[in-house]
Amino acid sequence: MADERATFAGRLSRVARVSGGLGALAVKYAGGRALGRDIPPDELARDLKLALGSMKGPIMKVAQMLATIPEALPQAYASELLQLQHNAPSMGWPFVRRRMASELGALWADNFATFEREAAAAASLGQVHRAVSHEGLALACKLQYPEMDSAVEADLGQLAMVLGIYKRLMPAIDPSELVEEIGARLREELDYRREARHMALYRAMYQDVGCVSVPVAIEALTTTRLLTMTWLEGTPLLSFVDAPLDVRNAIATALFRAWWEPFAKYGVIHGDPHLGNYAVREDHGINLLDFGCVRIFPPAFVKGVVDLYRALDSGDGAAAAHAYEGWGFKNLSGELLDTLNIWARFIYGPLLEDRVRTIADGLKPAEYGRREAHEVHSRLRALGPITPPREFAFMDRAAIGLGAVFLHLRSELNYRQLFHRAIEDFDVEALRARQGAALARVGLSQA
Repeated sequence: MADERATFAGRLSRVARVSGGLGALAVKYAGGRALGRDIPPDELARDLKLALGSMKGPIMKVAQMLATIPEALPQAYASELLQLQHNAPSMGWPFVRRRMASELGALWADNFATFEREAAAAASLGQVHRAVSHEGLALACKLQYPEMDSAVEADLGQLAMVLGIYKRLMPAIDPSELVEEIGARLREELDYRREARHMALYRAMYQDVGCVSVPVAIEALTTTRLLTMTWLEGTPLLSFVDAPLDVRNAIATALFRAWWEPFAKYGVIHGDPHLGNYAVREDHGINLLDFGCVRIFPPAFVKGVVDLYRALDSGDGAAAAHAYEGWGFKNLSGELLDTLNIWARFIYGPLLEDRVRTIADGLKPAEYGRREAHEVHSRLRALGPITPPREFAFMDRAAIGLGAVFLHLRSELNYRQLFHRAIEDFDVEALRARQGAALARVGLSQA
């Protein structure tokens, strides 16, 4: 059986295909500069989308991750990259049969009473098939596409070419730390045994959160590239955008608790806010799905998030500066602090008002955070380059994604009260102990 780890041949093939489009883009950019013509960002962004749009798999996932972090890319880049779709075609049945045999052996089908040939869902890294156990348990079998290790390594390497172009055009923010963070999480996402441990961790963290459900991994039918779990029945979240307000508020409350309580109590977030990763139960609680992208934060980072909230709430500028420094921001001038606070007040805004409100009045989901990000970019051009700490990649991405879901639902909640419930009796040492114990139970390392 061939080893599908990052082989030289597989990586070389991937590099050649990605480099073709990006190489032509780099030549166009360099030629324009040599002739004294700077390519406008919107034109370059469209060319970048075209270069990446023909590629399936990790390079598209990385591009979309960057596009959903408002301060990571200028508006022209983000708008174009957000149009990329996870539209990798599903594998055909003969191929699926061979892949299942490679994971569970030649008699793999004997493990199931039924196994559906057509994929129930297909994405950039793998696809899901429905099955039923001999005990009648409904199952979801998530099967990874072949040679994804090679594809990830090749695509992450080629991303440096994109960043080289980007940093020449927009030097205000250096996204290198963010890209390193994305790379680390993407490599973890290829390990389905790790994802099974993430699921076990979330089940433990949600033991007192009855409005959130998590699948159960079937260990005997799970490998590094095959994850078998219980199938949770639910309705797509977007089916509820016109539901009565009390229903939309119940769903939004469950989502808020699903995200903030694990972060405040354990320093863990679900880092992929894609709408398809949520399904609504009959009682309007939620099923949380897909645990490949999970971020475990150092307790000190979580403390910084809480400290910054309290500093903004009290108007204590010195405490806010201390919180930023604890995250890794350096050389904080008064102007830079004011600039960072533009973004912070946007993120924390709904939590600072003790009233029932929408998450952002009058905005569409695609507009959420864009105005503030543009203002931050404009100011940073004058103040000099800044390198956001790598932890911000998924903190911001998840916060923006969650806010966009609230916009879709048009929920009206007292977000401050919900947040205070999450951080009630917050203590960083208690979090450290709680995090360590929970991770040890499921075989994960502490941040």
